[in-house]
Amino acid sequence: MSKPERGQLRIIAGSWRGRKLKFLDREGLRPTTDRVRETMFNWLQMALPGSRCLDLFAGSGALGFEAASRGASKVVMVDSDRETVNMLKAGIDLLSASQVQAVCSEAIAFLSNCDQSYDIVFIDPPYSVDVIARCCELLESRQCLSDHAKIVIECAAGKELKGLPDNWQCVRSKTAGQAGYHLFSREMVA
Repeated sequence: MSKPERGQLRIIAGSWRGRKLKFLDREGLRPTTDRVRETMFNWLQMALPGSRCLDLFAGSGALGFEAASRGASKVVMVDSDRETVNMLKAGIDLLSASQVQAVCSEAIAFLSNCDQSYDIVFIDPPYSVDVIARCCELLESRQCLSDHAKIVIECAAGKELKGLPDNWQCVRSKTAGQAGYHLFSREMVA
């Protein structure tokens, strides 16, 4: 795989395989690398077709666009930066991705008003922001997850994930460079 230019990402599989999208090259924005994305989506391959996905802290849109390319029926990408969201919308238009929506909102505010259920959720905040546990708590308390939802958390390698719901089971976990990425499966509460 050739390395994409700065400010550009390549969709690695699915109906938009090889398509390139631009994103704002901002400080702190770390698009999920091709290698990590490939592993994540291998983990999710059976759950993706027809799924409803939520990409919190969407940034470049790498995870949301990849999910849509691989068969998700609905993808909501959330980011707090208006220019970033405008760039995501440009990507949506370029791909004619009617199943993808970009929303300008802080993740906590979005989840606090969540009225939909998702099958797959990506949580990939800037490493300097400590909101993972709060996002996870809101996903549960606001009933934003389907019964056996999959949650992918990307964070700094070695970061201990504390305060996650008791009914989430870590089924896969890896590190690549400075990134740690973890797949959780939501189990039904009796």
